[in-house]
Amino acid sequence: MKITKPVMLLDLGKCENNIGKMVEKAKEKNVTFRPHFKTHQSIQLGEIFKRFGIDKITVSSVEMAQYFANAGWNDITIAFPFNILEINSIKDLSDKINLNILISSQESALKLIEVTSKPLNYFVEIDTGYHRSGISAKDIKQVRKTVQILSQHNFKGFLTHSGNTYKSDSTQKILDIHHDALEKMKKLKIEFIEQYPDLISSTGDTPSCTLAEEFDDIDEIRPGNFIFFDLMQHHLGVCNLSEIAVCVACPVVDINRERNQIVIYGGGIHLSKEFILQNGNKIFGQVVKLSESVWKFPTENSYLNSLSQEHGIIQASENLINEVSIGDILGIIPVHSCMTANLMGSYRTLNNQIFYHFSNNKRN
Repeated sequence: MKITKPVMLLDLGKCENNIGKMVEKAKEKNVTFRPHFKTHQSIQLGEIFKRFGIDKITVSSVEMAQYFANAGWNDITIAFPFNILEINSIKDLSDKINLNILISSQESALKLIEVTSKPLNYFVEIDTGYHRSGISAKDIKQVRKTVQILSQHNFKGFLTHSGNTYKSDSTQKILDIHHDALEKMKKLKIEFIEQYPDLISSTGDTPSCTLAEEFDDIDEIRPGNFIFFDLMQHHLGVCNLSEIAVCVACPVVDINRERNQIVIYGGGIHLSKEFILQNGNKIFGQVVKLSESVWKFPTENSYLNSLSQEHGIIQASENLINEVSIGDILGIIPVHSCMTANLMGSYRTLNNQIFYHFSNNKRN
C-alpha cells in the first residue's frame, strides 16, 4: 500500500460488522432504522446499507439530500432546521422523492407558509435537553401552535437528537439522558397521538442507540457515527478500540528523540482540532501501527498532543520512538470520525479500493 501523504484508511470488515449490529438491534427493538449518513457521506458505503435492507436515510443538508437522491435513495429526512433560502431546492427535490424537512420553531413554521403553498412533509424538532435547536419538550403550547400553523403541510411527527450524551462522563449518564428524552417524547406522543395516529417519534445519537436497551414509544432511530466509531466514542465507553473502523495514515517527517516526539504530515486540515481530555492532557488522536491489512495499538500509549495546519506532533512512548524512522507511516485514530472524514474527502480500504465522500464531490 503506497502512501505519500495523509490518507483515511477504512476497515470494511469492521464497518460492515458495526452496521450489522445496529440493524439487528433495530429489528430486536421493533424500531425503524433510518441511519444518519452525515458520518460517512459515501455512495459506496450507502450501498452496504442497501444490502442490509435499509431504504430510509437521514442527512444534514439539502445538498447532501440531492447527492444521495441522485444515487437512488428515495426516502430522506433532512435533520437540520429548515433553511428558507433553500426553499426552491427543497420543493424541487420533494417532487422527486419522499423528502422530510425539519421545523425547529414556531417562527420557522411561519416562514415556511410565507414561501410556499406546496404541501411538504415535516417533522417538528424537539429539544429534550441538548439546547442546540428545537422547541422545548415542555412547551406543548408552542408545539401545538406550530403544527396548527402548518396545517396545509404533512405532519410526520417529532424528532429529537440527544447530543448532550457526548458531554457525559459515564455510560450511566448517557443512559440517564436517553431515558429522560424517552419520557419527554412519550408525553408529547400521548398529547398528539389521538389526532395524528400515524405520527413518528424519532431519536438518534450513537451513544444512546448503541448502549440503551429501552426504546419505549420510539418508532425510529437515526444514529450515524456507529458505522466508524472513533476515539471519542471509546472515551465515552460506547465502543471498544477494536470496533473503530477508520484511521488516518500519516507519513513521519521528523523525529525529536530528546523530547520523545514524532512529527507527522497530518494536521488540523486532515484530522480537525477536536480533542478529548485524558489525565490532564489534550489528545487529538491515538497512534496505531500499520501493516498491509490491519492496524495495531502499541502496547505503550502514544498519542497526538499538538496540531497545526499541516503538522501533527506525537508524544511517543520509548518503544515507539526507538522503532520509528523518518519515512515510516503511522496511523492516527481520529477523535471525531465525522469531522475527519469530511476533511479527508475519500477513504482507502485495506485492499486499496477508493470510496469517495460527498465533500470530495463538492470540491470537484
